[in-house]
Amino acid sequence: MNKFRRNTLAGMVGGIGALLGGRAFAQARWGGHHHGPMDPARMEERIDKMVKHLAVEVDATPEQQEKLSAIAKSAAKDLAPLRGQAMETRREAIELLSSPSIDRAAIEKLRVAKLERADAASRRVTQAFADAAEVLTSEQRKKLAAHFARRRGRWGHG
Repeated sequence: MNKFRRNTLAGMVGGIGALLGGRAFAQARWGGHHHGPMDPARMEERIDKMVKHLAVEVDATPEQQEKLSAIAKSAAKDLAPLRGQAMETRREAIELLSSPSIDRAAIEKLRVAKLERADAASRRVTQAFADAAEVLTSEQRKKLAAHFARRRGRWGHG
């Protein structure tokens, strides 16, 4: 795959991910020093704000914005429990690794469970990505890819 195509694809993936509000439901903190689950109303506000911002970049219609927002909110709702499970996994890992004896079977069981959750999250994000891509036209997807290609340096990728 040539560099332009790879960068375009990476930009589209990043763009759709951002359009879906990936950061809104993937991170626990937004600004301030909030720890733990994000308030659902605040998460929806953040998703709407990101969708609106990126919709301007691709000249999305109000109907497209509404659909994209709904896709992102649905994905966020589905993914929210996984964050709590990830925090529990970290707690269990620390407990296992700090115990007097090492239980390799328990560590492996924890690893497999973590991979299963990561796979479930990846499937859900991929589904949302494809759903969002279907909402946008080919030209809008190209604009989104170009937008994120220009912004690559801000995220430490270039």
